[in-house]
Amino acid sequence: MHIHILGICGTFMGGLAAIAREAGHRVTGCDANVYPPMSDQLRALGIDLIEGFDAAQLQLHPDLFVVGNVVTRGNALIEAILDAGAPMTSGPQWLAEHVLQGRHVLAVAGTHGKTTTTSMLAWILESAGFEPGFLVGGVPCNFGISARLGQGRCFVIEADEYDTAFFDKRSKFVHYRPRTAVLNNLEFDHADIFADLAAIETQFHHLVRTVPASGRLVVNAREDALGRVLARGCWSEVLRFGSRKEEPGSLRARGEPHAFDVLRGSLKVGRVEWPLLGEHNQLNALAALGAAEHVGIDPQAASAALAGFRNVRRRLERVGEVAGVTVYDDFAHHPTAMRTTVDGLRRKVGLQRILAVFEPRSNTMKLGSMKAQLPWALEEADIAFCLQGPYGWSAREALSPMGERAVVADDVDALVAAIVKVARSGDHVLAMSNGSFGGLHGRLLQALART
Repeated sequence: MHIHILGICGTFMGGLAAIAREAGHRVTGCDANVYPPMSDQLRALGIDLIEGFDAAQLQLHPDLFVVGNVVTRGNALIEAILDAGAPMTSGPQWLAEHVLQGRHVLAVAGTHGKTTTTSMLAWILESAGFEPGFLVGGVPCNFGISARLGQGRCFVIEADEYDTAFFDKRSKFVHYRPRTAVLNNLEFDHADIFADLAAIETQFHHLVRTVPASGRLVVNAREDALGRVLARGCWSEVLRFGSRKEEPGSLRARGEPHAFDVLRGSLKVGRVEWPLLGEHNQLNALAALGAAEHVGIDPQAASAALAGFRNVRRRLERVGEVAGVTVYDDFAHHPTAMRTTVDGLRRKVGLQRILAVFEPRSNTMKLGSMKAQLPWALEEADIAFCLQGPYGWSAREALSPMGERAVVADDVDALVAAIVKVARSGDHVLAMSNGSFGGLHGRLLQALART
């Protein structure tokens, strides 16, 4: 089959393209911005890429156009496809029909931690000899790739609640029909498509409806929103994790995030010792252990496998050190994720200064829906730096409760200059963005080297 993928350079669609190519399909694709590293990865797989969405691509005559959710009505190629009545489907639907069908799907959903937990789960299955397929919204360092078809019966997938395509407004994850589903946490996000938290809870309820009676839901016991989701109907086994007190049958941790016992009730069933930081990663680990158990991997073996887990790129990733100043890159962009990331770094560096640098780049942050939470998200940092973009709201105003501990700049050059002005040996600069941040990391290291 020849498939032509619209929006191919996105993480999900690029991963889908790699899997399709591995499965023997001919794959071509297009995107508005065809650039490395995804473009290089795809071309290395023999996938031809086209810049832009011109209607002339209709003449490729693929067997099927696979449409990413980045593409909207009014797009020249989409209008040509619709006018010609050419065969068309969404990425999640294609994946469901051509890859996931007949396999044991383990789906990881939640506002935060999806990529990390999915990567942990894939690594546990790999360590146990399962040779799983996977599709992750990042690059797990243990694998060096974001997606593969896999040889085993299991397929691990990051299950996103964002909408599927311009013609299918259901969340992506309802297409996957998992037998094992992790519900990691649930907060308001994606303000561009969801009116409120209740609307997202409805989508999670739809996911729960797709899990068979013989399946398992692995659910964060601390999340009231997930409790409301299950109260709307649940037809599968539920394994809860993360309770702060002993609960029969549930999984919880005892100890620090970098070294902790895994308990089922009062019984120790495993121990995790690894370099990862933060209570959020401790909870992610419990979720992965509960999901792996459902396919027959006992928590003790799974815990041992996590000792070799090397995290995901852009998750508190150390990118360099100059003049005693260490620079980190992190994907955090929701206030809760920012707070937990700063807290994780604080546990590591103690009283040394943290300079937190943030770009409000997600659709939700651009709308200003969570600007009031920014001081809370950044309060553990010694100084917070923010890039002011054309958002329609003032970052200076939003961060004013932090007083002189907040610095706002109008462009990346000014931001780098402001950081260099105050940085001193022993500082830790934590840059948080779900984009490239205008190359801030490299520019900052170069500027520090010149001082």
